[in-house]
Amino acid sequence: QVQLVESGGGLVQAGDSLRLSCAASGGTFGSRAMGWFRQAPGKEREFVATISAFGWRTIYADSVKGRFTISRDNTKSTVSLQMNSLKPEDTADYYCAASGSAQPMGDDKAYDYWGQGTQVTVSS
Repeated sequence: QVQLVESGGGLVQAGDSLRLSCAASGGTFGSRAMGWFRQAPGKEREFVATISAFGWRTIYADSVKGRFTISRDNTKSTVSLQMNSLKPEDTADYYCAASGSAQPMGDDKAYDYWGQGTQVTVSS
């Protein structure tokens, strides 16, 4: 069983930056790919970014490529999402997720454990 707790959300203006963090406990963090997903009001949950178990490979949604960076620290069991050049359309609840695989995947069905989410609001 893996517990995930996100932090770092908030209200920012367009063009600002935020760094989301996710702390994991229990289970085998270092053997799991980790992902970030988001869900805007009235919309379905969508993939944002994922990183392989050892951090060698990352995948990003086209909408955030070049602006967001996912990273992880297996010694601290944390995964982060650095978000730069934020846009109003980035407004959503952001969720950290732990996969059952070491390989990064954008399909949310590959993820076994989810955090409670942290809210990001970007004003124009």
